[in-house]
Amino acid sequence: MDSKREVIAIIDFGSQYGQLIARRVREYKVYSQIYQPDVKAAVLARLGVRGIILSGGPASVYAENAPMCDPALFDLGVPILGICYGMQIGCKILGADIRPAQSREYGRTALAIADHTDLFSGLPEQTTVWMSHGDQVNELTGDFTALAQTPTCPVAAVRHKAGRFYGVQFHPEVTHTPRGADMMKNFLYDICRCSGDWQMSDFVEETIERVRRRVGDAAVLCGLSGGVDSAVTAALLHKAVGDQLVCIFVDNGLLRKNEREGVVSTFRNHFHMDLHVVDRAESFLAKLAGVTDPQQKRKIIGAEFIEAFKAEASTIPNAEFLAQGTLYPDVIESGSKDGNLAANIKLHHNVGGLPAELGFTLVEPLRDLFKDEVRLVGEYLGLPEDLVWRHPFPGPGLAVRVLGEVNESRLAILREADDILIEEIRAAGLYRNVSQTLAVLLPIGTVGVMGDQRSYDHVIAIRSVDTTDFMTADFSRIPHDVLGRIANRIINEVRGVNRVVYDISSKPPATIEWE
Repeated sequence: MDSKREVIAIIDFGSQYGQLIARRVREYKVYSQIYQPDVKAAVLARLGVRGIILSGGPASVYAENAPMCDPALFDLGVPILGICYGMQIGCKILGADIRPAQSREYGRTALAIADHTDLFSGLPEQTTVWMSHGDQVNELTGDFTALAQTPTCPVAAVRHKAGRFYGVQFHPEVTHTPRGADMMKNFLYDICRCSGDWQMSDFVEETIERVRRRVGDAAVLCGLSGGVDSAVTAALLHKAVGDQLVCIFVDNGLLRKNEREGVVSTFRNHFHMDLHVVDRAESFLAKLAGVTDPQQKRKIIGAEFIEAFKAEASTIPNAEFLAQGTLYPDVIESGSKDGNLAANIKLHHNVGGLPAELGFTLVEPLRDLFKDEVRLVGEYLGLPEDLVWRHPFPGPGLAVRVLGEVNESRLAILREADDILIEEIRAAGLYRNVSQTLAVLLPIGTVGVMGDQRSYDHVIAIRSVDTTDFMTADFSRIPHDVLGRIANRIINEVRGVNRVVYDISSKPPATIEWE
């Protein structure tokens, strides 16, 4: 981390909104970093943090083994904002009484603001906030000032008399708190005195210099997948080390229509990178024959990819480093083995995905960035817009969108349907408005009538979601006429399909991908 950079430290007590807090801070061009509750005040002091945010969390402050922070944080002399559980922890450490609430609050509620200085500067006397708590501050000492209340929470926001601790019993970081962004801005700019000068251009230049110093004259390998993370990683590494970068693209036979050609055109023909294309489609499909279990598919594809990558890497001289497109959410979500309190949502293929016996030193230039920030880096580096803003695509490719057995005939059906779907979403001007759109081939047949004859053919399911963080998502409200065009084209143009359905489930309980 650049010691000159303004940093807001976020202490994460297991909040489902921990990453969202970090993103909100960065939206105001202030760099944020998430830390575990056991981080020592001395560590943050050495980093020169401008402020600290204590996140919410599912625990009660009085529960056995409830997570605590270093009390010395409150002696650092930097502003601290406690959110929900973070407010309760801060108030408890500073002497207030915390009790279970007589009336728990979950959801939107009205906040009455009594003090409009600093944290609530510029806000109206009444505003809506998003509550989610069981405990709350029961009694304040004379060292605190109550700033706001709700109908069932008499102390919904506080300021310590020293002016260095602020607590709110609601979530200012979520969109359900309409004026929450103003509160965050007030904390960052007016209370922490941040200048908001963190820019992607600074990040790119810092990263380039750091990679050059670390790599020296050695070769760096990068596995290209066609997705935005690996693409931006490759572009950033190429800018740093030029011809020392060697990209490996494994064609596993599970790609979207024309994906291989697009990767070659962009990276070999346009950026003039050293690109090795490994054709292993037959091997992948042979290993997947007869396999229907989703997890087994993933294991087979992962193992086969490693073998293909290892074989090609062995032909490249002086290769000492392996670049991966690990993102900050990947690091956080896969971090439970390091004591992370947040749920271990999934094992990411980018975090420890390639085995240690490959013998390479990892280079992860994007590991401090969120997805939207990676896209900004891609734009800055001049990657094509279609690639930078491409919707997420799973590591196992179409294998987890072909439900049931994977074979070439079923893949061909899905490829054509998927291509029509994306083409129509783009034509309707919706591609940048929705977060992810995909087609799924179901392992069933249904009766239809085509050309005055009875048919019994495949079903294509369409899935499109809107989300900010991919942890929760709602189905996209695609206009019915657009859905109609998509269904008509797929049924008319893709042989073997006689029915198209639209998935209107949210996440949770459903996931975005079907497998």
